[in-house]
Amino acid sequence: MIRKKEFAGIVFLVVICLLLITFCEKDSPSIGNRPISFQAIEIEQSVPEDHISIEEIINAQRAKLLRELQDYNLPNKISLSNLTLDTGGQPIRTVIITTWRSGSTFLGDILNALPGNYYHYEPLLDFGIIQIRGPPYSEPALNVLKSLLNCDYTDLHRYLEFGMSHIYLFTHNQRLWAQCEAYPDYCWEPEFLNNFCKLFPFQSMKTVRLRLKLAEQLLEDEILGVKVILLVRDPRGTLQSRKHRDWCPGEPDCDQPNYLCSDMVSDYSAAIRLSKLYPTRFRAIRYEDLSLNPYKHVQALFDFMGLQVHPAVKEFLDSHTTINVGGVSSTYRDSKIAPFHWRNDLSYSEVRAIEGNCSEAMKLWGYVRTDGSSLKDFYPLTPYDIK
Repeated sequence: MIRKKEFAGIVFLVVICLLLITFCEKDSPSIGNRPISFQAIEIEQSVPEDHISIEEIINAQRAKLLRELQDYNLPNKISLSNLTLDTGGQPIRTVIITTWRSGSTFLGDILNALPGNYYHYEPLLDFGIIQIRGPPYSEPALNVLKSLLNCDYTDLHRYLEFGMSHIYLFTHNQRLWAQCEAYPDYCWEPEFLNNFCKLFPFQSMKTVRLRLKLAEQLLEDEILGVKVILLVRDPRGTLQSRKHRDWCPGEPDCDQPNYLCSDMVSDYSAAIRLSKLYPTRFRAIRYEDLSLNPYKHVQALFDFMGLQVHPAVKEFLDSHTTINVGGVSSTYRDSKIAPFHWRNDLSYSEVRAIEGNCSEAMKLWGYVRTDGSSLKDFYPLTPYDIK
């Protein structure tokens, strides 16, 4: 009798274990709510985590990228090895130039949805709430950008020290941050970062502190072959959005409409020059146009980059352009409404004050001034041309 009870107990335990295994396997596609594509790389050898070498992580990531991109048609049927610094190639590099609260997080995340992309998010964060228009900051700022685009972290001590206490410098680079969480001892080490970055065939970067005329120094570097996208937004929308950020009020480069619109005029002049000098490597786009017709404009941007729109990018657009979720920094937005919140949130006197400082910038970039009608029914866009 006792043996029968013992046997029944063993059978019961076996059944419970099998149910637990099945449940775990069912829930395995994500870890900590992180998409499976951004999980830490699995190292096949049974090695304690604190004994995994940089080389093992790099080899595992290299193999992962090969799997992720095996069905993706690369431009001109070139091989992946031609697009990675790791194998002596040059990646396809794209830099977004804009200013605070102009939709760059949304556009940056669209480009970063592409598998095989390495994202340099706001590399000039440690320069503070300033616009870099020339000396004394232009040279060190451009040195940082060039070093990152070349996957050379060796002398970026200030950048890395700042990142240790401001981890969002790295967290937006989800493919890197997944490994930082798993192997934190390596995360801020130049040796690891140099080798990890060099594996990726696509690099994207976005900065809100560098004015467009300085980006010419990036375009002049034929080896980098960088493509520059200028992202522009209606100054009324930009300034309305900045009101919600505690780091903006009291900072002249951020809260003064005359500074913002002077930069927009300067960027327009630079856009004319760069369009002539680099017609295949420079583009300008308005945030409003991107938001109103995201699929059309994302297709055009990927054509500009020489790449196909990957299904993962389409999935990102499907999930991020139809509903409003999260706070002011969220990229989940009803894209047809998001650019025009200022019509509800700004008073008529605030709108007129901005327009008084921005008439030239608005005219150049195709933004219509109010005419005394109801702001809620006012349509602020008209065509523009860079010439």
